[in-house]
Amino acid sequence: MGMKTECALLSQFVFWTGRASRATQGVQTKMTISSTKRDIGAGSRGYDITIHAFYFFAVTDFTAWHPAWTISRSVSSTSVDHMVATVIDGKAVSQAIRSEISGEVRLLSQKYGQVPGLAVVIVGNRKDSQSYVGMKRKACAEVGIKSFDVDLPEQVSEADLVKQVHMLNANPDVHGILVQLPLPRHINEEKVLTEISLEKDVDGFHPLNIGKLAMKGREPLFVPCTPKGCLELLHRSGVSIKGKKAVVVGRSNIVGLPVSMLLLKADATVTIVHSHTSEPERIIREADIIIAAAGQPMMVKGSWIKPGAAVIDVGTNAVDDPTKKSGYRLVGDVDFEEASKVAGWITPVPGGVGPMTVTMLLQNTLEGAKRKFALSN
Repeated sequence: MGMKTECALLSQFVFWTGRASRATQGVQTKMTISSTKRDIGAGSRGYDITIHAFYFFAVTDFTAWHPAWTISRSVSSTSVDHMVATVIDGKAVSQAIRSEISGEVRLLSQKYGQVPGLAVVIVGNRKDSQSYVGMKRKACAEVGIKSFDVDLPEQVSEADLVKQVHMLNANPDVHGILVQLPLPRHINEEKVLTEISLEKDVDGFHPLNIGKLAMKGREPLFVPCTPKGCLELLHRSGVSIKGKKAVVVGRSNIVGLPVSMLLLKADATVTIVHSHTSEPERIIREADIIIAAAGQPMMVKGSWIKPGAAVIDVGTNAVDDPTKKSGYRLVGDVDFEEASKVAGWITPVPGGVGPMTVTMLLQNTLEGAKRKFALSN
């Protein structure tokens, strides 16, 4: 094999390097690249190439280079089509964004003598809700956002809950309000969420925020956190959206509908696949970008995916697994093992979209505070 062919193979890997370098956009980064040449038979030659990326963490009391993510790929002269997908590390991207948020919070504190504040309201003692709220409060502490805790009993009346929301609306130190769902059956969730001030709706589900998200030429104050995290993963992985065919699997109010509107705003051509869609495999197979949010374990198979497509798996489903101590394991809506052999990019479950949701909540709170501080000073 001549030098020209070898250089051509290696040059194809520059594409992956370029898009990987944007995975921690906004944070000082460095990369090291190592490659190993090997014979793979039939007179062909291949390369095992690994990118090691690091971000410079300088927003606390110490400064150091820390591992951010690693991408490994095998490139051969016989078949570039059989590359394994790049796994988008949601934990690493999330941590990089939190580093950015922490730095901005510190600057706000220095400039205005104030930090963003997030109020989290929880009703009752559901273990899953308590766990989620605990994660959010811990994340606030990590980046320097002040947490306001409102814990109410299961039997609280709807009127009293709305009164608490109104008090938080009036509190100038609170820049974001989150009411943890689900609420007890005797409380109208839509009524409570509508009472949250538009300027503090960091969950992004106020009807006016959703309405502006759906309208051309209008921008909501806040975008729902999980959909926002999906697009952030695409952006930081170097995936181009403009002009691409995107398919959203699922049409929930929380993910499917808002993420489809975000993709449309980013100039993608968007199709939504749902439970009454005929021939979903054919439609999904045409997509350059797939957002899977149907709540069906491993529904999207490798044969449904266009080679090189970007796959964002929002699903988190528990399936029986006697080999696990818990008796189950978590899987996404995409068959990861099959899809990773076809896709160009893919998020794992867990460790993909999940870490981004809370991080986007922090980012929304920061944005709300910056708007308030700018108006007040």
